[in-house]
Amino acid sequence: MKSNLKMPSHRRLPSACSQRGGVLAFGLLGLLGVVLLAGAIWFFTCPCERTPGAYLFGEVAEQPVANWQFANSVELCQLQTYPGLIPHALNLNCMASQEGQLYLSCSQCEGKRWSTAALDNSNARLRIDGTVYPVSLARVTQPAELDTAWQARYSKLQQLSGDNAGAAQDVPERPGHWWSFQVVSR
Repeated sequence: MKSNLKMPSHRRLPSACSQRGGVLAFGLLGLLGVVLLAGAIWFFTCPCERTPGAYLFGEVAEQPVANWQFANSVELCQLQTYPGLIPHALNLNCMASQEGQLYLSCSQCEGKRWSTAALDNSNARLRIDGTVYPVSLARVTQPAELDTAWQARYSKLQQLSGDNAGAAQDVPERPGHWWSFQVVSR
């Protein structure tokens, strides 16, 4: 004999469809957690080689720097600019002249995110060997100073490669698309 009794709707067992919805929601939450974790790792640890980052951490220098020649002992500097709500940090060529003036260089720089941000807001942060320096950036446009920055770049590259025999007359001609920014400690 068949019973015609129906189980009340509030006491029905979960359907396979609602179980799949729970699994899907759990999976989406897990994926969101992974994305947030990856974003946090990127935000706090990069710039990494050619991958830009956001915020530069490190001990902040309390005194302004007058002579930046120590920057020639590191391959790259890390620069943080402010293009909008989130800072933008990247690895960049930096070089000090014989007089201790620091320059940042960039090939075909027009329209790059960091250089556009530097032109709009000169305040930046520069990290060298783990220390963060508050700085101001100014694009160099005078040919004589561009040549000074180019010479500083060439000398630093020779020094880092171990070839200190390169004479000033061996410096290749500075390309027209090469930009330089003067760095001033704040």
